[in-house]
Amino acid sequence: MLNWSFNRSLVTADASDPGGPSMNDMSHIPAPATPRKSKIALALGGGAARGWAHIGVLRALDEEGIEVSMIAGTSIGALVGGCYLAGKLDELEAFARSLTMRRIASLLDFTIRGSGLFGGMRLTRRMQEHLENLSIESLDRPFVAVATEVNSGHEVWINSGALITAIRASYALPGIFEPIKCNNRTLVDGALVNPVPVSVCRAHEEPLVVAVNLNYDLYGRSAVIKHSASEQKIDEHKQEDSAARLGLTSVMVQSFNIIQDRISRARLAGDPPDLALHPKLSDIGLSEFHRAGEAIDRGYLEAKARITEIKRMQEVVLMR
Repeated sequence: MLNWSFNRSLVTADASDPGGPSMNDMSHIPAPATPRKSKIALALGGGAARGWAHIGVLRALDEEGIEVSMIAGTSIGALVGGCYLAGKLDELEAFARSLTMRRIASLLDFTIRGSGLFGGMRLTRRMQEHLENLSIESLDRPFVAVATEVNSGHEVWINSGALITAIRASYALPGIFEPIKCNNRTLVDGALVNPVPVSVCRAHEEPLVVAVNLNYDLYGRSAVIKHSASEQKIDEHKQEDSAARLGLTSVMVQSFNIIQDRISRARLAGDPPDLALHPKLSDIGLSEFHRAGEAIDRGYLEAKARITEIKRMQEVVLMR
């Protein structure tokens, strides 16, 4: 209203005073100031292969000019977030999109002697091509990778030291990858304790936190079901129970899905983000890393659909 009144007075002056400012000469009027925008902190959740969606989210934010002030990542969220802050998102996306089932198998070094099915050294060597000698302190913005200490169950926030070690510790899924020895602590996947690390961003006193939850649509709200136990006949030759049909790996994966989902819901209820993004990923399995293109596209579409909300929240934060 003030700008409209000001411009109207200029037109009136021009009409009544030949020496007044011309309609074609507006150079003396200051250009409107570019509105300031609050940066956002990102909490990137765990979800194994579904985590490629984080790449799409970051692409959408960059396209819209939404600045990220810090990233807290769990599991694959730490991998994508760390590569983004290190300026290696292009290389990571190219790697993810190039994956096939055969290539994935070639990257996994099977072992029967350690405490995981895979040693992870082939993947580590691949990361070293781009992230070797990089420390968390060298990044231009704060970064925290969430891990779990096996011996105590403590939640561990890795905010300094070798970037590769922090990422490896955060995605060391128990039973799949060997735990990471780090400064006298044995660390595994952070999704066991904090699947979507909003609390880390809050601890850094970030005013605007956006979370990316990769497991939101897997199960829905939990329920309590009253059930009757039928009598089971033991037959050594016919293993028809569901556990046998699923197989050991499937049972482990499904169990981990449930753990992540339930812990995520409990923690986010107590410490919710300002905005949560929920890419539709329920049909992509934890181990389907070869479907990176689909996951990236879905993350991109989800973020694009919520851009208006993010920008509105940025404005509200500055009004406080």
